[in-house]
Amino acid sequence: MLARSYLDFKARLDEQGAVLTYCGSVSETVLVALGETLKQKMAELETDAAVVKRVFSIFIEQVQNVIRYSGERVAADADAVGLGAGLIMVGVEDTRYFIVCGNFVRHERVEPLKARLDHLATLDKEAIRQFYREKLREPPEEGSLGATIGLIEIARRSSRPIEYDFAPRDAETSFFCLKAYA
Repeated sequence: MLARSYLDFKARLDEQGAVLTYCGSVSETVLVALGETLKQKMAELETDAAVVKRVFSIFIEQVQNVIRYSGERVAADADAVGLGAGLIMVGVEDTRYFIVCGNFVRHERVEPLKARLDHLATLDKEAIRQFYREKLREPPEEGSLGATIGLIEIARRSSRPIEYDFAPRDAETSFFCLKAYA
């Protein structure tokens, strides 16, 4: 039964075009290791260099968002920031690479995140570029653990509009999932 259960799980991932999957605690070290693995797999698949660049740009931004903003934290020592936890998947769908990341977020972050993503969805490529330039000139937003341009960077690099969804988990958190195509 054990082998059958995991074989079925692997078959579902294969059906979705999975090239790389990871679920668990995420750190910068894990990001680097996953990146190296992805690079080797894409070389094996003889992926075009421009596509590799877009995949990596989106992949890094998405995984950094999991590291920084996951509502599921793994405690670290007193001097370090805890690790984020989440789900990461890179796959191929209709000959196009996609990157999906998922992690838990606190309910109070859901509406602001939806608003930001919905705003990005209204912009065409040129408007996204302009918005990106504007944000680069501004100081980071309050509560940001980066330059506040990660989602904009993902939208800039994505070949299709970003897809996202939230699934309530409990009274305090929802599971947030973001999918972008390279």
